[in-house]
Amino acid sequence: MVTIENNCFSIPQICESGQCFRLDAVSEDTYELLAGSRYLKIGIRENLTEAAGGEENAYAHGEPNAHGETILYCTQEEYETFWKEYFDLSASYSDYIARIDRQDDYLKSAAEFGSGIRILRQDTWEMIITFILSQQNNIPRIKGLIRTLCERYGERCVTPDGRTYDTFPRAEDLAQATEEELRELKLGYRSKYICQTAKMVAGGEIDLDALREMEYPEARTELMRLPGIGGKVADCICLFALHQMDAFPVDTHISKVLERHYPDGFPFKRYQGCAGVMQQYIFYYDLKYR
Repeated sequence: MVTIENNCFSIPQICESGQCFRLDAVSEDTYELLAGSRYLKIGIRENLTEAAGGEENAYAHGEPNAHGETILYCTQEEYETFWKEYFDLSASYSDYIARIDRQDDYLKSAAEFGSGIRILRQDTWEMIITFILSQQNNIPRIKGLIRTLCERYGERCVTPDGRTYDTFPRAEDLAQATEEELRELKLGYRSKYICQTAKMVAGGEIDLDALREMEYPEARTELMRLPGIGGKVADCICLFALHQMDAFPVDTHISKVLERHYPDGFPFKRYQGCAGVMQQYIFYYDLKYR
């Protein structure tokens, strides 16, 4: 078990930020996360004292504990070798927030509202399929489609407390599926894209390892070679899987915010290296507060 105290780390906010569809609340203070073939139980303990600096622990990175404690039910080794990087816990998000223009009241409010969001380092293949499924879909339906896909083509595993879950299917497994089979799972027109994409990845036409080594513009262009992936979906994959922090996905929510608050254009130059973090603050703020 690993306990994390960090002002800029909130599992409830990450859960509703639109970047991860296999993170779910199972009770008021407990969440479950599936990442590829991994399972993690997460506990939330509210902060009962004022966050005013406080004593820094091994994982706090100097940020005051406004979001309370997050308890990861894993070993210290699992945390150090996987989950610490997955949750991007080596980065100081308070430093990103400090870069916000003092005159930008909207972005300051958005960052304060969603200060617990972090950009997850998710599996590239999982994000490719996830965001193909996300097109013209709502979050509950996306979660349901992913669950169905995993049940059909993933592997059944057992949690430490005896519960079962299904891993995310490999490209090689989905490459064997027919479009008709996927349509039976209610994937609709996305079935064709998933079949073709799985075959391209399984056959080596798209090299996922090479994608991780590319600069943002090159990776974005390469992703758009895949069927059904346009600029916005490619940006989501670049940000939420490849950790290209200059990626800035623009959907209808973001587009309206930019028109309303940034008629002369968003100041990307100011936020070079963390524009994607600002996008998440804007997205979450517009989704939950407007």
